[in-house]
Amino acid sequence: MSKKIATRMQGISPFYVMELLQRAKQLEQQGRDIIHMEIGEPDFPTPAGIVDAGIKSIQTGYAKYTPAAGLPALRECIARYYLDNYQVKVSAQRIFITPGASGAFLLALGVTLNEGESVLLADPSYPCNSNFIKLFGGIPSFVPVSEKSDYHLTAELIGQNWTENCKAAVIASPSNPTGTMLSDDGLRAAINAVNQNQGYFLSDEIYHGLVYDKFAATALKFSDEVFVINSFSKYFAMTGWRIGWLVVPEAFIEPVEKLAQNIFISTSTHSQAAALEAFTHTNLAELDRRKMEFKQRRDYLYTKLLEIGFKIRAKPEGAFYIYADCSHFTQDSFLFAKDLLEEAGVAITPGKDFGRHQANIHVRFAYTTSLERLEEGVARIERYIERNK
Repeated sequence: MSKKIATRMQGISPFYVMELLQRAKQLEQQGRDIIHMEIGEPDFPTPAGIVDAGIKSIQTGYAKYTPAAGLPALRECIARYYLDNYQVKVSAQRIFITPGASGAFLLALGVTLNEGESVLLADPSYPCNSNFIKLFGGIPSFVPVSEKSDYHLTAELIGQNWTENCKAAVIASPSNPTGTMLSDDGLRAAINAVNQNQGYFLSDEIYHGLVYDKFAATALKFSDEVFVINSFSKYFAMTGWRIGWLVVPEAFIEPVEKLAQNIFISTSTHSQAAALEAFTHTNLAELDRRKMEFKQRRDYLYTKLLEIGFKIRAKPEGAFYIYADCSHFTQDSFLFAKDLLEEAGVAITPGKDFGRHQANIHVRFAYTTSLERLEEGVARIERYIERNK
């Protein structure tokens, strides 16, 4: 009898951009210069103070298990951050330190989602979230969104698409891939729409801090019954440290801790020790300086892409992405991305990584490289398009 892979894996979709990234690496090994605009990872290094704190933790021999919920000092630190930054009081007992935002999503879905229940997601949106839902036997329910709703699930869309089988809705603001945000009123209304249906609201806030023209309110401002996912990866530039956090409603403290004990035991100890340094005044000042550099990159790339002929139907307000309509050049954005890499040495992400709605005519640009490299990338794109008219 032949061994078979678990049937649940049939529904887990791949990251199509990884195919492009692998090819980009091959081209680099051949001596080609590749401009990476596909990676959702800050190009800035982890700030020195954070690195030093992590190293010190290892050198002092403090690399043991922590409580499953995380170091008490770090949980308290995050609670103070919510008070100082958002003017929202959150008990440290509701805060769980996790192996990245992915770990936070696994805990949130693990304690809320039953097999066969559905979760509302925007299309386009970050693909891993739908795969997490499938892993727990749930059903991702994609709602096509457009510039009319700034590419978000609104209260109206939630009401129109909520069914008896729905259990939750996920909203990321700022979002990946569009970088757009819900207004405070829009976020409040969306939370109320989910609560009125006795569902769970999962707020993905991992791009908080990387907001350029206004302030992003946390969902905790409007309800204590939401699950809030955040991470040290993006704003804090700690992607490889694999550390994030989850804020849960009071009633879920015990079940979330029990689940964390079983599937994670604890988040990396030295990463937690390092993260304590993330909230110092000196570090936050450096992160805000970097944010202004991201804003400069966004403004440059946004303007140039429009000049080239891409259509950007909603200007990104946060994160570090631009989701652009490439229909002026192609009806196959995946092939367009592959050709752009091969011919011009510019790597971008095809729309099919983020859903189905108009995916074939959209690509995502990440401005996670220097302004100088963005300028060179734009020049290459212009030459590529001119050659292929």
